[in-house]
Amino acid sequence: MPNPLTFGKEQKLCGQLRINNLYAQGKHFVCYPLRVTCMKVSGAAANQILVWAPKKLFKRAVKRNRLRRLMREAYRLNAETLETWSVENNCRFQVAFNYLAPDELPYHVVEKAMKKALSKITEV
Repeated sequence: MPNPLTFGKEQKLCGQLRINNLYAQGKHFVCYPLRVTCMKVSGAAANQILVWAPKKLFKRAVKRNRLRRLMREAYRLNAETLETWSVENNCRFQVAFNYLAPDELPYHVVEKAMKKALSKITEV
């Protein structure tokens, strides 16, 4: 089990085939301002996530980078609930977090949505 206070390479969802597979077969739900797509995976070493902010809504890369940083930080600090559940049930998740709000929301709103999303993922 990776250290819950870090966000390492093994926790990043990479590869176009894996990402396309997640969006094609995964389950979707919304915890505003996040749209979450998740899928159970066997054989993975750790839970893997993808964070995404749309270029259509946020033209400046600085804003997109900030939003992705907020989502990663909220996940990193609250991932322990998902990690303990997946270790107990011997399954891992691939998760994509898409930012939906048309404006930049403060961190506490993103963190609250992330906590709600992580608890909902375990129910899926």
